[in-house]
Amino acid sequence: MSQERDREVNRERRRFIGAAAGAVAGSAGGAGALAMGALASSAAGDADAAARTDPVTDRHRWGMFVDTSKCADGCTACVDACDQENGLNLQSEPHGDDEAKWQNQRAVWIRKVKLRDQATGHVTNLPLMCQHCEHPPCVDVCPTGASFKRADGIVMVDRHTCIGCRYCMMACPYKARSFIHEQVDQKLTRAPRGMGCVESCNLCAHRLDTGDISTACADACAAENHHAIVFGDLKDPTSPVRQAMAKQTSRQIREDLELNTGVRYAGI
Repeated sequence: MSQERDREVNRERRRFIGAAAGAVAGSAGGAGALAMGALASSAAGDADAAARTDPVTDRHRWGMFVDTSKCADGCTACVDACDQENGLNLQSEPHGDDEAKWQNQRAVWIRKVKLRDQATGHVTNLPLMCQHCEHPPCVDVCPTGASFKRADGIVMVDRHTCIGCRYCMMACPYKARSFIHEQVDQKLTRAPRGMGCVESCNLCAHRLDTGDISTACADACAAENHHAIVFGDLKDPTSPVRQAMAKQTSRQIREDLELNTGVRYAGI
């Protein structure tokens, strides 16, 4: 039964590839790409604002600054908010599955990570998500163009064109992508997902595409009065993210790879 279900999913995906490939090719071109939010219209109870219809441009580059000294041990506010914003909380464990297996396979867009300094024993907490690289390895290895970078720096996945090869997951040095192993019964219009596709953090692109300059994780962190996550336009010197970066030294995770990530961390 499972094999037949897999074959049906693959047949449906192939039907989409012909039409979607042209759209993705335009998206990968950068300035002419339409926002992904415009590809899936809002449903009742999902989003109130209309999706943008104008192309995304390189006038902005969206990114984050994370002050690890403010990231509280045991706090999962950013993870919980991301789950709710993107429908990840609607995932259900398959009947009869081992709990450890499910926790290892369920889609996660933000992970809370602990780093321990081997010399001092100091432990640093930080949220780890897609780093939205200027030179994303996931895009380089994708055979269909499903992994692409928007003109504004957001790295995304076109689920209609994704064939589930998982090359992008192997190429990502941050382990930031998830594979959907099971049939999806519940999902949000703004965050569609289906079995056999890869997905990851998209910096709440659906918000940006309706004029809301914020992310669920940053809002939740601020609501807890931690303010460890700051979001904004990396190209705007007056933006909150640039102002935060001007006050503290920040660095990339895996700077040696020279990916010029859109997410920077202080205190690591």
